[in-house]
Amino acid sequence: GTPAGETIPAGLASKATEELAEIYQGASTSAAAVASDTESQPTTSDETVVAGGTVVLRCKVEDPDDSSLQWSNPAQQTLYFGEKRALRDNRIQLVRSTPNELAISIGNVVLADEGEYTCSIFTMPVRTAKALVTVLGIPQNPQIFGYELPIRETEMAQLTCRSSGSKPAAELRWKKGNKELQGGPPEVIEDSNGKTFTVTSRVEFTVTKEDNDVEVTCTVDHESLQNSERSTSQKLQVYFKPTATIEPDPPYPREGEELRLQCEVQGNP
Repeated sequence: GTPAGETIPAGLASKATEELAEIYQGASTSAAAVASDTESQPTTSDETVVAGGTVVLRCKVEDPDDSSLQWSNPAQQTLYFGEKRALRDNRIQLVRSTPNELAISIGNVVLADEGEYTCSIFTMPVRTAKALVTVLGIPQNPQIFGYELPIRETEMAQLTCRSSGSKPAAELRWKKGNKELQGGPPEVIEDSNGKTFTVTSRVEFTVTKEDNDVEVTCTVDHESLQNSERSTSQKLQVYFKPTATIEPDPPYPREGEELRLQCEVQGNP
């Protein structure tokens, strides 16, 4: 502040105004740079695909700043630079190429395609965005082992169900007829490819004569199956002792009336 009655020299006032103008200009330039940074930052999204399927990778940018977009794979090999194909792989196709978007598709996806794909825009500095591609391994049809025909009533049935090729590891469930069977804890082993899993489940129960000709079913559940089911069944053959029942006809005969007696025997064999 200046004492009352004094005035600021014109030269000083002019200099102060210039300094203020520079501060404001610097602030607005900085704000514009931040906005430009945001607009030039590419955006992508993570994708999940079933092995054998097709995945589409999209990269978008608001302000391309006269620069082209590029997609590269987890090995950092360029797949597409703008609309120009860079890698000879017919599974990879151009879906869309504009100044603001580069979309490509990978068909007949295999487990080895999994990983982080990079979208780059060659501004100064180069800006990138990552898209994680997750490939689901489809489980093979389950198989039931360990059942020997026939089995006698009151004996213990022990069944094993196994399915390979799932990623992540699948779940197995059991049924006897229409009733759920509780299996033991599943055993999960990594397959030789180092990517998929073999899952094994075991179940045991005491059989009764009512189990004869009943089917035991093992079903595999996995997100790659998309609401479809893969299952296998084993029909039980139970040997049980014969039992005889005698049925009178009529049930309450009168004296002098003809009476028929019917004998029914149930057994297996």
